[in-house]
Amino acid sequence: MFSLPPKSYFRRLKTLCLGRVAEIEAMMADGSPRWWLFCGFVILTGCGLYGTSVGLWRSPLQSLFTGVKIPLLIFITCAGNAALNGMLGQMLGAGLSFRQTSAAIVLSFVTAACILGAFSPLAFFVLLSTPPLASAGQAAGHSITLLTHVALIAYAGIIANLRLLAVLRHFAGGRVALATLIAWLGGNLLLGAQLSWVLRPFIGSPGLPVQFLRDDPLRGNFFEAVWAAIQRLNQ
Repeated sequence: MFSLPPKSYFRRLKTLCLGRVAEIEAMMADGSPRWWLFCGFVILTGCGLYGTSVGLWRSPLQSLFTGVKIPLLIFITCAGNAALNGMLGQMLGAGLSFRQTSAAIVLSFVTAACILGAFSPLAFFVLLSTPPLASAGQAAGHSITLLTHVALIAYAGIIANLRLLAVLRHFAGGRVALATLIAWLGGNLLLGAQLSWVLRPFIGSPGLPVQFLRDDPLRGNFFEAVWAAIQRLNQ
């Protein structure tokens, strides 16, 4: 039978967002499947809510697709970077085991999901303030929407990792902790950015049909799309 998560789990979310080292270390050591399922639920809810606001610029169906795909992107990025970040932590002397590294990555994404969920009203404001799909300024509207959401997601990811910097410093020295954080951020950026391109569309292009996935997912890359959006705004 379904039961609500304990209130202590929601208190843990507050503690996690505040970056309290001792409590976060205890969360990393928690082997309870229910706790990690709760973390998955937070990622699914926060990123799903944010995703629906991203895709709504194109259509309600695109909103539904994006609400599913952003949590999926987070889960795949988390799984894909677990081994890489564990090896980077070992190489840089961070003092974290592979299990601790995986737990730290999940908790950082939980923090990011909380931030993105809180950004949902802002995302709806962006939606209402940009030229709509049916207007003559649809190309500018698409570019503004794309660049805004890239900035918001990047901000959420950086803040989430910075909250764990104190935890890294607890296990290793300041320089090692900072080097580990930069390495983790780089891995998350490269893998997450290219996965987001493969899983496109998230916003949906004005001249293309609404689809869950494009027919040519490996054509081009994320950074080309961002540069093209910047160039369109400068025209």
